[in-house]
Amino acid sequence: MYWGEAIAALTSLIYYNRVKKQHWKYLAIYLIVIFLCESAVKWGEKPLEIDRLKFYNYFVIPLQFIFFYWLYAKESLKKVKLFYIFTGIYLFSYIPNAIFFPERKVIFAFNYNLGCLFLMVLVIMEYYKQVNSSEILNFSKNRMFYINLGVTLFYIANLPFMTFNSLLWKYIEIWDIYFIYFQVSGAVMYILFASSFIWGKQNS
Repeated sequence: MYWGEAIAALTSLIYYNRVKKQHWKYLAIYLIVIFLCESAVKWGEKPLEIDRLKFYNYFVIPLQFIFFYWLYAKESLKKVKLFYIFTGIYLFSYIPNAIFFPERKVIFAFNYNLGCLFLMVLVIMEYYKQVNSSEILNFSKNRMFYINLGVTLFYIANLPFMTFNSLLWKYIEIWDIYFIYFQVSGAVMYILFASSFIWGKQNS
């Protein structure tokens, strides 16, 4: 998955000038930031004394969800209120999480699952929009097609894995299979994000 992120970040750098006057420039910046975050943990966790739990739970994961809420709700679906509602509820969920789930985990399951459920709603709405669009036959030129497919394969398909992660430890063979899918789908998602710059219509 790390190398998928690297490909996406490099592609976004190459195509940045083509999208710098569009809102897609923020997708390019997002992909670069995510790669830098993963690189910081992968190569500098010990020398930089990075607290992996706090870094992911309070910066990387919220950044991912809030960015996708913005991209889907505000930019693609044109539902600004929905962006603020989902973002507000998601951020507020950290309060009950701290009260009822105080244990230290690499990923806070409660927040992550809630974030994924909101994202799933937006994904379904985006599919509905694409299917009913007059441009459905030109879906390969629609940047959101690649993004939506990638998010579906990774975030939505891995929701059961993240929800029941601790329970699956008792069935390590199943956990291993799902973890492999987690890694592969993550790599595919970022490659699809890169593809959105390559094959997506430049004025979309």
